[in-house]
Amino acid sequence: MSMAGLYFEEFVVGEVHRHAVTRTVTETDNLLFTTLTMNPQPLHLDEEFAKGSMFGTRIVNSVFTLGLVAGIHVSDLTLGTTVGNLGFEDVQFPKPVFIGDTLRVESEVLDKRESKSRPETGIVKLEHRALNQRDELVCRLRRAALMKRRPAEVSEEKA
Repeated sequence: MSMAGLYFEEFVVGEVHRHAVTRTVTETDNLLFTTLTMNPQPLHLDEEFAKGSMFGTRIVNSVFTLGLVAGIHVSDLTLGTTVGNLGFEDVQFPKPVFIGDTLRVESEVLDKRESKSRPETGIVKLEHRALNQRDELVCRLRRAALMKRRPAEVSEEKA
């Protein structure tokens, strides 16, 4: 199986990856995600209610935005090379996402270290940032990922 993600050794602290995949958020995305997660918040579901809010219209469920931001980077950074997500921290939504916004994501490598308990892995800390079509920051999150180290046969092939 071909891996598109990076192995632990290939992450460079300070490097910023600008992901080519972008995504326009649709009404269907917001409606399905909000109802599937049993969230009755009228800011996401009721246009008439939302007209009276400070936003003047429905806003996209922030947990959907978080999931989208956490997913867009996968094909570039972690597809097939991650063991698991160790956690999210410092999740922020500085601006709301509206139906019809197109999001792009960039990921910065903040830190990395070898795993003390699993020598075949390393821990990479990343910051993912999502910007809308107006270049406004709409989501920022930091996460730690447990990444596979490069297998010996892959190291030999790249040499």
